[in-house]
Amino acid sequence: MANRTKVTQQKRARERAKQERQQEKTRRREEARTNKPNTPQAAGGEDPDIAGIIPGPQPIPWNDDDLLPAEKDDSAE
Repeated sequence: MANRTKVTQQKRARERAKQERQQEKTRRREEARTNKPNTPQAAGGEDPDIAGIIPGPQPIPWNDDDLLPAEKDDSAE
């Protein structure tokens, strides 16, 4: 019977440790939730990363005009 008692005590200790870990996780989650930094969207503002972006085709950020073939000038004839 001594072997069974030892197993029971070990199981209780594991369960107690598991409950303590769960309580610690819950406490950390609550703390993180209350200390969460305010995001611009949560404050009702516009996200600075996407401020000024217009939906649809965007202008080309570089100048590729020099890569296009030159048009013939008909006035030289």
